[in-house]
Amino acid sequence: MKSNKSLSARLFPFSWRDLVISAGILLCALELCILLQMGDTSDGFASPIFVLAVLLVSRLTSGYLYGLIASVTGVICVNYVFTSPYWAFNFTLSGYPLTFLTFLAVSVITSTLTTQIKQQERLRAEGEKEKMRANLLRSVSHDIRTPLTSIVGATSTLLENPGLSAEEQQTLLKDARDDAQWLIRVVENLLSITRMGDTQAHITKQPEAAEEVLGEAVRKFRKRFPGITVEVRAPEKLLLVPMDPILVEQVLSNLLENAALHGIHTTHITLSVRPDGDHARFSVRDNGGGIPAKVLPTLFDGGLKHSETSAGDGKRNMGLGLSVCLAIVRAHGGTMEANNLSEGAEFSFRLPLA
Repeated sequence: MKSNKSLSARLFPFSWRDLVISAGILLCALELCILLQMGDTSDGFASPIFVLAVLLVSRLTSGYLYGLIASVTGVICVNYVFTSPYWAFNFTLSGYPLTFLTFLAVSVITSTLTTQIKQQERLRAEGEKEKMRANLLRSVSHDIRTPLTSIVGATSTLLENPGLSAEEQQTLLKDARDDAQWLIRVVENLLSITRMGDTQAHITKQPEAAEEVLGEAVRKFRKRFPGITVEVRAPEKLLLVPMDPILVEQVLSNLLENAALHGIHTTHITLSVRPDGDHARFSVRDNGGGIPAKVLPTLFDGGLKHSETSAGDGKRNMGLGLSVCLAIVRAHGGTMEANNLSEGAEFSFRLPLA
């Protein structure tokens, strides 16, 4: 019994939105036919118009309910209003059963195709989510395991070797602190993913001054990387962008940090924002060594490690940070891209202004 109700709900779902769409399309078809009837006394124009109306209703609504209702409504209108004798039913008309079957066939076929397309889109979206979860899990397992091993090693060395010099102790403590800060940023990224949830409905956007968000991200970055100069470019006119400022600030912080850690001797970063049509374009440029061409197509999949961009030890995995950046930007309805410049690389993303 429960499965039958579930099947019925999927095939014939009720929705006020679909009801309004159906009513609007049928009213437009009715008005168009009335206008044509006023200028032409011949019959026959109403059937193709209502067939088109049934097609649109079936395509733009969910399930079969509204397509079937549109089919019955179309047949009634064609027979009662736009076929002689007017304003009267005549079921003896030649071809009437064929007309009725045509309307029903258009409705059922279109509804079936629409349902299949929506199901395929839903499966594809779920597949992308699972892929992103797998990439995040793979990145997290690497990002957390290596710093924890380093922290344990540094603290064990301090405990087991009390005779170490003050300079050696400071070096070990500094390494342990840096790894702990890295873990904190990993946790912040994970909390952002959890906070966003699976849909855009979890993002609370409100107009924010873009230059203020840039300034806060730069302020935090300069504390960690005082040796790298940052140039901020913003339009003179106040640019208000609908966003969650905390999440967008995290995107900028991740991109700034990636430029510093993976840019290969980056000494200067340009952070900018400007209007770009009906979007705001944020950009992070560095003067480092750029991104290897072979990893550009999969850059946001969570697989790029430090060892692929420099001669380092490979423990700083930028995959998680970029995956989080892409997830946040998409949740805002924006797009993100990366490319190499003549000197260095550029990461940019666009957020809708509306």
